Amino acid sequence: DIDLACLYIVLGAVFDFFDGMSARALGVSGPIGKELDSLADVVTFGVAPSVLCYSLVMATAPLFSDSAEAIALFAFIMAAFSALRLAKFNCDERQTTSFIGLPTPANALFNAMLSAIIVLVLMIAMSLLLISEIPMFSFKFKAGHTAWGENKLRYSFLIIAIALIALFALLGNVAASLAAIILLYIIISIVTRK
Repeated sequence: DIDLACLYIVLGAVFDFFDGMSARALGVSGPIGKELDSLADVVTFGVAPSVLCYSLVMATAPLFSDSAEAIALFAFIMAAFSALRLAKFNCDERQTTSFIGLPTPANALFNAMLSAIIVLVLMIAMSLLLISEIPMFSFKFKAGHTAWGENKLRYSFLIIAIALIALFALLGNVAASLAAIILLYIIISIVTRK
């Protein structure tokens, strides 16, 4: 079931957010945890959305006739680029309080909410963002640095994101709000980059 697969990817993003926060709060983060987290992220935010995209394209196979599977296999570019992005993240000391390139959960959530053809086109663009050198803000708060003044961008984004979820809920399509929020995240990151 496509909707259930999308739900699992969303749940994976929620758990991914809290596992890192919990490890930092408990002081139990370390190099092995970082590598295992990235391995889990490749599966949750690279392989799972790629399989979802592949399934969506194959479901529209009559549109593509004999070339359907060849076209659908392009979906796995996302898995490869997600693995590359996570490897870069683990080796890059510049990404301790922000991201350089689109984070894999954002990419997975965005792609999980769209239809097959749109996904294939946007998946390639989003995959390129995964390994780009574009600085992207993160929600990693440093201990003792949670005041509004130091985090205006983070708090403003969260407020807008909640408003978008409420708006899309009124329109009857909460899932689409995640794609809109990720698109907003990319735009804000590009506009506010230093």
